[in-house]
Amino acid sequence: MPVTAALLGRRVVVFDRERARDLYFNEGFYGKFFAVSKPKLPNVERELELSLLEAIYLAEKGVVEVVREGGRRMGVEELMKLGSESYENFGEVYAVYRDLRDRGLVVKSGMKFGATFLVYRLGPGLEHAPFLVHVLPFDSKLDPIEIVRAGRLSHSVRKKFIIAFVDENGKVCYLQFRWLM
Repeated sequence: MPVTAALLGRRVVVFDRERARDLYFNEGFYGKFFAVSKPKLPNVERELELSLLEAIYLAEKGVVEVVREGGRRMGVEELMKLGSESYENFGEVYAVYRDLRDRGLVVKSGMKFGATFLVYRLGPGLEHAPFLVHVLPFDSKLDPIEIVRAGRLSHSVRKKFIIAFVDENGKVCYLQFRWLM
């Protein structure tokens, strides 16, 4: 049976603390707990905030049911529309998120590193994320200065820098940049 998550503004919150723990510790490190910056032990007793990307993905998988005020259920299409109204190139970002999750990777926000995603093989607390993934529109132009800046940052934090995009056929593609010595 899917866990209920409430849409509060642009936030999606799981109030059932037991299911919140399961989503985080047992089902792929989804969301972040309120007032717990880096949970280490699975005895956290807090609500869990899911990103809109996580909520949509889990709704597609039948794991989460998102409800609005008054208990009205929101479908995946309505959640995607909300994301598209809120964020530029949301559809492409979600396609990359889904592709990474479907490959069994753990995907978190990469905002503090200037990228779209921070990607783990195992999960936060179990390893340092080996990848920074930045999603760009297919028709965007790459500025050489931005490539150098991203490469220097990823090198300094010991992560592989990857650009992701969705091609004109809807296929998610990845380009990895490496330092040449």
